[in-house]
Amino acid sequence: MSAPRWEVEGRDWPNRAYSRFVDAAGVRWHVQVMGDGPVLLLLHGTGAATHSWRALMPLLANHYTVVAPDLPGHGFTRGRGAGGLAMPAMARSVSGLLGALALRPQVIVGHSAGAAIAIRMTLDRLVSPDAIVGLDAAVLPFPGLGAMLFPSLARLLFVNPFASHFLARLARTPGETARFLVRSTGSHIDAAGVRFYERLFSTSDHCAGAIRMMAEWDLETLKRDLPRLQTRLLLLHGKADSAIPLSSAEEAAGMVEGATVIPLAGAGHLAHEERPEDIAAMIVRFAGVPG
Repeated sequence: MSAPRWEVEGRDWPNRAYSRFVDAAGVRWHVQVMGDGPVLLLLHGTGAATHSWRALMPLLANHYTVVAPDLPGHGFTRGRGAGGLAMPAMARSVSGLLGALALRPQVIVGHSAGAAIAIRMTLDRLVSPDAIVGLDAAVLPFPGLGAMLFPSLARLLFVNPFASHFLARLARTPGETARFLVRSTGSHIDAAGVRFYERLFSTSDHCAGAIRMMAEWDLETLKRDLPRLQTRLLLLHGKADSAIPLSSAEEAAGMVEGATVIPLAGAGHLAHEERPEDIAAMIVRFAGVPG
């Protein structure tokens, strides 16, 4: 297996000056902390890392102390806590990191699977934010056949010892990562963003972490528990998202009292990378700057 190396794949990592490595909850975390004010936690989605926030994070840091970790199994974070990469375990692991940093988030912004972790953390009373913002949130089971096929496929890939190596080799094919991102997300991000994804996808450890996270994911339980959420919830969702349909966000919002959905015309699953200024403004407008 090969892992992303901080001095190689991370040599010019976005916002590198704000990076640190912290041991907590059985994990050695790569985490970035930037800004001043109330704490805002950023949780990336499956297969991504802190580079996903490269443009959004500095904008939010004008208003908040922004904390952005690489989740277990992803990026430059090493190890995994008890329970592996299942959603409740990930929630506990992130909570352990926050405890080590002595930070309590007033706002949590989660992209895709990161939104599910944010909601799970809140439902399990590991955190008590004033607001949660889901960006193209993956919080409900996939529609139709995807509900059955997606988890099963991920489990098959996980038990195949060659799957992550094959995916890493594929990512090294010129232009393949860019094509994959457009096909799988509906987003068109800049060349620098594609290069960072390419670096991560080219390492088998990162691919294995993403596969294992998908294999261990349980969205049925989250759907059952979602109506218990009492925290203010905003879902920003790209209308061109080819990974998760807008109807999924609308259904999820209908299950949480007072939740709001804002469709983003022309944006895909990586809307926060395509339109960071717009996303930052909507987050600040919704969450405010709580005391």
